[in-house]
Amino acid sequence: MATFLYRLGRGAFRRRRLVALVWVALLFVAGFGAASASAPTSGSFSIPGTEAQKAFDVLDKKFPGMAADGATARIVIKAPAGAKVTDPGAKAEVEKIVEGLKFGAGKDQISSVADPYQSQAVSQDGSTAYISAKYQVSGMELTDATRDALKESGKDAKAQGLTVEIGGDALMAAPETGSGEVIGILIAAIVLVITFGSLIAAGLPLLTALIGVGIGVSSITALANVLDLGTTTSTLAMMIGLAVGIDYALFIVSRYRAELAEGRERDEAAGRAAGTAGSAVVFAGLTVVIALVGLAVVNIPMLTKMGFAAAATVVIAVLVALTLVPAILGFAGKKVLPAGEKSKLFGKGRQAASGSAAAAGKKANGGTRWARFVLRRPVMVLLAGVIGLGVIAVPASKLEMGLPDDGAQPVSTTQRQAYDLLSDGFGPGFNGPLMVVVDGDKALADRTVERIKGLEGVAAVTPPTPNQGGDASVITVIPKDRPSSTQTEDLVHTIRDGSGDDVLVTGATAMNIDFSQKMNDALLPYLALVVGLAFLLLMLVFRSVLVPLKAALGFLLSVVAALGAVVAVFQWGWLGSLFGVEQTGPIMSMMPIFMVGVVFGLAMDYEVFLVTRMREAYVHGERPGQAVVTGFQYSARVVVAAAVIMIAVFAGFIGASEQMVKMIGFGLAVAVFFDAFVVRMAIVPAVLALLGHKAWWLPRWLDRLLPNVDVEGDSLRRHLSGASDGHDKDRELVNA
Repeated sequence: MATFLYRLGRGAFRRRRLVALVWVALLFVAGFGAASASAPTSGSFSIPGTEAQKAFDVLDKKFPGMAADGATARIVIKAPAGAKVTDPGAKAEVEKIVEGLKFGAGKDQISSVADPYQSQAVSQDGSTAYISAKYQVSGMELTDATRDALKESGKDAKAQGLTVEIGGDALMAAPETGSGEVIGILIAAIVLVITFGSLIAAGLPLLTALIGVGIGVSSITALANVLDLGTTTSTLAMMIGLAVGIDYALFIVSRYRAELAEGRERDEAAGRAAGTAGSAVVFAGLTVVIALVGLAVVNIPMLTKMGFAAAATVVIAVLVALTLVPAILGFAGKKVLPAGEKSKLFGKGRQAASGSAAAAGKKANGGTRWARFVLRRPVMVLLAGVIGLGVIAVPASKLEMGLPDDGAQPVSTTQRQAYDLLSDGFGPGFNGPLMVVVDGDKALADRTVERIKGLEGVAAVTPPTPNQGGDASVITVIPKDRPSSTQTEDLVHTIRDGSGDDVLVTGATAMNIDFSQKMNDALLPYLALVVGLAFLLLMLVFRSVLVPLKAALGFLLSVVAALGAVVAVFQWGWLGSLFGVEQTGPIMSMMPIFMVGVVFGLAMDYEVFLVTRMREAYVHGERPGQAVVTGFQYSARVVVAAAVIMIAVFAGFIGASEQMVKMIGFGLAVAVFFDAFVVRMAIVPAVLALLGHKAWWLPRWLDRLLPNVDVEGDSLRRHLSGASDGHDKDRELVNA
């Protein structure tokens, strides 16, 4: 592989105009496709195999046109102190809101609007009422005109002194991260400038990463409606693509500069960088692809499509690193080096500089000094790292998962204020009513109502609403507790356990419960698949059993520690004010699997790039301890820079207003910090120091079975050495 990538990188360098033109053309075509495509929708959402999904299927069959999974809105109206919403003036304003929703802008997407005075949606003290609006499509599929009409529906009532707040998923929109992404990219640029000491070298990874992400995200946008990808797919692809795109280009540019420092010609340096660091990039990319494609194990179509789309963006990032980066290095010339090194490595002083560069390479840098410290005290460093992460991981044992509702929104939002008004006026359970679907006659529906009325935790039960054929009914159950509480979850299970297959519980609250359970059930199979396949891949790369095992165990430790930190901040509220957490609650049920998939890929990036250098040194004759030092000498600075960039990118999402986005940003930033600086930079060298030669042990029978992918570039060196000898002989014949 190294020989093939060497030829690919050198060829891209020499034919840089053609390579650059091809990538620019691909960007143009993808951009044109995205601009020409219709605006993407949210994509269909389903959870195959769950009771909530089965109930929706029954509703679609027995109640055609009901749009059971459409968006909902609750417009909550509260009268001023001493007044009631049943007063003539207030009642007129409320009815005006109802009429505006039914016949105003956005009426084409409205399915039904319930008048609170007819649906008995007025509190006992008369101070509060709520209007229930049902839409034919999901919240993400609502047009801007429909959403604006909903937001403006209570404007006149507010002018008359009434309090009007709006809740429900009809206000759902794509999460806004504010300036977080821009700040993350700016920090990445600063780190790259410090790392390389050259504006051109620093800008190159950013430029190529943005081109790769541009092609990937534009392609997703162009195909969104055809493949039913949804708007959130491009967000994940952009996050992952930007992260790995910067990392991979950083690795190639760093190795290119190191090869120049050894006195290589520029095209030769580009080829060797692609053949060595490029091999690490290929296998690092494969681990990320495995983690993302593995989301199919969850068996939720939306997540599967998101994973495949993000994996395609990673593949583009790998191809960009192997071809476009060497091509742009050809355009950059001397400018890719710091000012002080240009005169040494180009021009008349090249041969003299080669020796001084080699001598400088032996000079102890920060990575070398740290590696030697770890080698002197491996047990102390190992215990400190493992115990420290173990302590941080303790809160993860109390992890409670669920999906956030409007009660988790910031108190300044209208969704949260509507949630609180509804809880105060009617009870917290009104924010998450349960929908019970009875697939049977009226007698079965009546028996179901009577049974549910006697259950603990039920605040109210509506009479059954039959369909036209009389062979199915819908019952609404109001719990006593808030939607995300364990009491409400227990109530859902109690209703289900006491019913047959023809009585099904659904609705937003039940869907959230089923979704969380689905994610819980898929976590262990997903871990086994991802870690198992990556273990085999790393065993192929490092020709070792213990090194991949150490990599997998270290990753699990960092992820559990990161989950512990997430629980402490977002579930327990520790340091919550520092991170803008206004409401504690259960951790988003997607968080563990999402964190495993994303962080695993990035962690293996650092593992492959750092340990590949160690493996390369060991194969070429260095002792195990010295190989560790060599790996840190050449790779520690780059790995640290890559980790800081990723932490900055993810931390930028902490400033988002959405609790879910804030939690994801915090969790990923903390996980990368733990994995890069504690596991890869401390625990890994300590374990390798203790293992010595055993770290690179592989049974002979397994060694014969595994193909030699030559990540360390040994066959490449022999190939180049042979080519060099051939050229020398040719020159001798000519001189003779």
